[in-house]
Amino acid sequence: MQRIHTVRRIPAARRARGAALLLLCCMTLSLCACGKPGAGRQAVRRDAAYSQTVLTLALRSGTYADVIKLCLPEFERRNNVTCLVYELGEDELHRKVAAASAAAAVPAADYAAATTGTAYDLCMVDGSWMAEYTANGVLAELGKLGYELDDDIIPATRTICYADDGLYLAPFYGNVTVLLYNKLMLKEAGYTPETVDTLEDLMAICQFQKKRHNLGFMYRGDTENNLVVDFLPILRSYDGAWVVDEHNRPTVDTMQFAAAMNYYIALLKTGRAAKKDDLIAAIANKSAALGIGWPGWYTPTRNSSMDYLALSGRFQDGSVAYNANVYGIWTIGIPSASPHKQLAVKLLAYLMDRDVQKSTIEAGGVPCRYSSLRDPDVLRKFPQYAVVCSALEGGIYRPVMEDWSTFYTILGKEMRLIINGEKTVVQGLADAQRELEAQLQ
Repeated sequence: MQRIHTVRRIPAARRARGAALLLLCCMTLSLCACGKPGAGRQAVRRDAAYSQTVLTLALRSGTYADVIKLCLPEFERRNNVTCLVYELGEDELHRKVAAASAAAAVPAADYAAATTGTAYDLCMVDGSWMAEYTANGVLAELGKLGYELDDDIIPATRTICYADDGLYLAPFYGNVTVLLYNKLMLKEAGYTPETVDTLEDLMAICQFQKKRHNLGFMYRGDTENNLVVDFLPILRSYDGAWVVDEHNRPTVDTMQFAAAMNYYIALLKTGRAAKKDDLIAAIANKSAALGIGWPGWYTPTRNSSMDYLALSGRFQDGSVAYNANVYGIWTIGIPSASPHKQLAVKLLAYLMDRDVQKSTIEAGGVPCRYSSLRDPDVLRKFPQYAVVCSALEGGIYRPVMEDWSTFYTILGKEMRLIINGEKTVVQGLADAQRELEAQLQ
């Protein structure tokens, strides 16, 4: 696999010029820390003497950036451009894209003081940032640049991409919650993956294993965000209950929420809290039966001890199914401050091309496209993509609100107190509702 360096050098022919050589040295020194979140970096600006354009990309570090870098050489060759990639951690990416947009609005004399000087041409965006970014004009409207989403993209994954009838994002990497399970422990409880259809089934499996002195359900309790996100698929399966209404007003202190919370507490008592790596190891090693996870955590094979399935969104037999698999999809968009919007939208369209997206699967890509996830050749080699497709079809984005981090921090704090027995469900949810209403006024 060809790997793209975090900083791509300017072509050798141009480096032959003395002035260009000096510029290249400065550029290399200023970017030696690129790709290491938290390291100091300076913006790279293209000298007017060069005819080749440099597109600057702000990407989420990890597999998400790797699969995009895999696609860049061909685009660079076709369009005579150089792509400069910044690989950033989630918080740093969120902050720097917003900061670069805000800085673009200040006078040129104040620009250096307002930002590192980087003007991004394409960026990755977590869905939960959409409200903040659109409210503050961070993203360019893609429709006005001539790009539209096509029908091959799974419909539910497109919903986050629009605001006020304008298109601002494209779903690139299909991250979504799934139910991790140990194959043998599922079989011992009398189930197959096809017969695990409701929350009642999950409880039956976990209680069966608990009686055999094994762990049933593992959950992440290390942060408020993880505590809330792992609970959301359970909550959604209770008649479509959710944390906010259509106007983003908190709906925590409700009978449905309380019922889901009581169920969850009973489920947690069959297992224990763990960090991600310990959770995966416990299920893979037949110490625990089930847990909520993400496809990127684990690649199952025919002979592996662990696999995953998509939750149906049903509480019990006969109940209505609701979209309950929570998205962690990484989208791509064009910052409104991009100095090369036409080339940037050309790059975005190239990255979203169905054939280009299918080519990323070998490197760990997860397209939100039917043509990739239902392709017979893909499924023969990666049968788990059928589950991913089902999970994406039955998925839901976290609430689109500027204060989502405040929301999950408050709710997660109260959930922790409830789980630890320091508050009753009624008291904890009432306190959470009261605090959320006060904070989100």
